[in-house]
Amino acid sequence: MFENLSDRLDRAFKLLKGEGKITDINVAETVKDIRKALLDADVSYKVAKNFTDDVKKKALGQDVLNSVKPGQMMTKIVHDELVQLMGGEMVDIDIKGSPAVILIAGLQGSGKTTFSGKLASFIKSKKGRQPLLVAGDVYRPAAIQQLKILGEQISVPVYTEEGSKNPVEIAKNAIKFAKDNGHNVVIVDTAGRLAVDEAMMQEVENIKKAVNPSEILFVVDSMTGQDAVNTAKEFNDRLNFDGVVLTKLDGDTRGGAALSIRSVVDKPIKFVSAGEKMDALQVFHPERMADRILGMGDIVTLVEKAQEQYDAEQARNLQKKIAKDQFNFNDFLSQIGQIKKMGNLKDLAGMIPGLGKMMKNIDIDDNAFKGIEAIIKSMTPLERENPAVINGSRRKRIAEGSGTTIQEVNRLLKQFEDTRKMMKMMSGGPRAMGGMMKGMKR
Repeated sequence: MFENLSDRLDRAFKLLKGEGKITDINVAETVKDIRKALLDADVSYKVAKNFTDDVKKKALGQDVLNSVKPGQMMTKIVHDELVQLMGGEMVDIDIKGSPAVILIAGLQGSGKTTFSGKLASFIKSKKGRQPLLVAGDVYRPAAIQQLKILGEQISVPVYTEEGSKNPVEIAKNAIKFAKDNGHNVVIVDTAGRLAVDEAMMQEVENIKKAVNPSEILFVVDSMTGQDAVNTAKEFNDRLNFDGVVLTKLDGDTRGGAALSIRSVVDKPIKFVSAGEKMDALQVFHPERMADRILGMGDIVTLVEKAQEQYDAEQARNLQKKIAKDQFNFNDFLSQIGQIKKMGNLKDLAGMIPGLGKMMKNIDIDDNAFKGIEAIIKSMTPLERENPAVINGSRRKRIAEGSGTTIQEVNRLLKQFEDTRKMMKMMSGGPRAMGGMMKGMKR
């Protein structure tokens, strides 16, 4: 996420490394590199110029304290300006009405249907509401089927009218259905359209007039560059939408267009989406994103993700087992499962200050635990419960059963024992996650 921009900004700040003070010359050189970094990342020229002009003005007006290096001061200034560029503060989705109606609009291929499913899952799990998805894309048959599949995955019903070619009537009928069936949020997925397609643009305007949504979200593919900014402006002129959703940030190496949209349309970015999983949706926090762009990590989001998987009773039981030195491979496997539920592992690593930069060229996919899980699942119930019984012949059988080597089995057993000892020493609280992260280095 914004990897190229992060690298370029990091190089720009290094110009000030070792400098004794901020001067017109070194600030000008640094600002020039920052502007290049923004332009290369696809930030619009006007936005990049205004941004760096503000940075330069504030940098030259700063009296750098003896305890603060010029590079650190410039990083702080850029960080604060990035936060403002992206909106300043988080803006929550507005869910009001009975039912609340959320209209999803955007270009063809922007990821609207997938986002609609993710939003329904978010509203159901985080807001405690009862959403209804509406298949309003009558032009792409696969869109209706796709939404049905997503609805099944998250246990949210999908309203469809097979054969109907009138999305306005479908949306109106869906609201009546929602009222009659206890759904307090209606999410209308509309057909993808081109900004230059007048008939399609008029249609989405008609849907808006018919259902009077409390929230209109414009979904944009983060990888489409400056076209995304221009399209966002055209859609906003027609719909006056309430917020922007950035999709496909997991495949984005530039992402600067995302930084331009907020300035051009003056509408908040409300969500960012990365990956196909239904829980791969994050509320957009400008300050946290600025932290990540500048390689400072995002510990708050990481903790929030961990808390979502946190079970207080399970944690207490685990703490008791650790204190009694009874932590076993069943517990180990359970903790791996909880970490996997938190999301993409490389994305999680990027939330830890400094670690994301260290691991930028290391590919960590969702199969990072595959070998460990295979070894544990090849153990008998007795072996998982009491690892001490695993002798030479058992290790050979486990290796053969898991498709690994005896050396890999030995390595895991040693790391498990080291982790268990460490957890016993620190048994003032459950430390399973730390042990898991250590286990990843096998």
